[in-house]
Amino acid sequence: MGKVSEAIDILKALGLPRGQQNERSALTLLALMDLREDTPWSESKKRAIIIHDILVFAQKHYGKKYAENTRETIRRQTLHQFEQAGIVVINPDDPFRPTNSPKTCYEITGEALEAVKKYGTPDWQFALQEFVKKKGKLVEKYEKRKRTHLIPVELPDGTSVNFSPGKHNELQAKIIKEFQARFCPNAKVVYVGDAARKLLYIDEKLSSELEIPITEHNKLPDVVLYDSQKKHLFLIEAVTAHGPLSPKRQIELEETLKHCKAQRIYISAFPDFREFRKHIDNIAWETEVWIENNPDHMIHFNGPKFFSLYSDSNAHT
Repeated sequence: MGKVSEAIDILKALGLPRGQQNERSALTLLALMDLREDTPWSESKKRAIIIHDILVFAQKHYGKKYAENTRETIRRQTLHQFEQAGIVVINPDDPFRPTNSPKTCYEITGEALEAVKKYGTPDWQFALQEFVKKKGKLVEKYEKRKRTHLIPVELPDGTSVNFSPGKHNELQAKIIKEFQARFCPNAKVVYVGDAARKLLYIDEKLSSELEIPITEHNKLPDVVLYDSQKKHLFLIEAVTAHGPLSPKRQIELEETLKHCKAQRIYISAFPDFREFRKHIDNIAWETEVWIENNPDHMIHFNGPKFFSLYSDSNAHT
C-alpha cells in the first residue's frame, strides 16, 4: 500500500469514524508528521502546523491540490475529530489562542505519535492497544452517545424499537404512542420507517397478506397501521421537513398499493399548527390531519364524518 492507504488503515485502527477514513484525513495525518511517500513510519515526527500548510504539503508531496476554501472542511471534518480522538492538540504553544486565529495550529499528541511510529512492525498491535486503552475509540464514543439519545417505542404487539434522534422520528414515535392509542387502538403496525434507517420495522407476514410491497427503496408513508376488524389501512406521513399527503403523493401511493384490498385512510401528521399552516395548501382532499400537540382531535379535509371512506361515486356528495 502507498502512504495514503496506510494512513487510512491507521485511522481506522485508531477508531476514527467512517467520515474520517478518507484521503483528506489521511493526508492531514501525514502532514502533521511531515511524512513523505518514501519516509518510513518510524521516522514520523511531531510538529505544529497550520491548515494552510497542510494544503501545501498535500500538493507538494502527494500531488493532491485542495482549494483554499477547503480549509474549513479540514478543520470541521478532520481536525476536530482528530482532537476528540486524542490524536492532535490545538495550539500547543498558546492554549488560549482563539480557534479562528490565522495562527491556530495543530500538533500530533505524543501518544498517537508513539503508536503510529510502530505501524508495520511487530509492536504495532501492542502500541495500538495502549493508545486505545488511554484514549478510547472515537467511533465507539459516537455510537454510545447516539444510543443514549435513541427514542424507544413499544409497538402494540410488545415489540420494542428504537428510533434514531431527531424531530421527524420524535413525531413518528408520537404517532404510535398517541395517535394509534386514540384513534385505532386495535390496529397493528405494518411498517415504520426511520429518518436514518429507512426500514425500522416490518411485519413481513401482514404486509405480504395485504399485498403491500416493501423494499429498501419503498415509497410508503412513515407509518402504516392496519385494523383487521374494520379492514382499514392507515397511511400516515409525519411532516417536519418533507411535505404532507398531497394529491400527487396520494396518486403515487394508490399506484403502489394497487393490489392491496384494504380500505385506505390517508393521514398527514404534524407536530404543531405552525408546521400545519406551512403545508395547508398542499394537503389532498378526502384525507385526514392529526396534530401532535392537540392529540385528541382530527382535521377532516372535506369529509362528512370522521374517517369516512371515499370513492369516485361519492367523493363530491
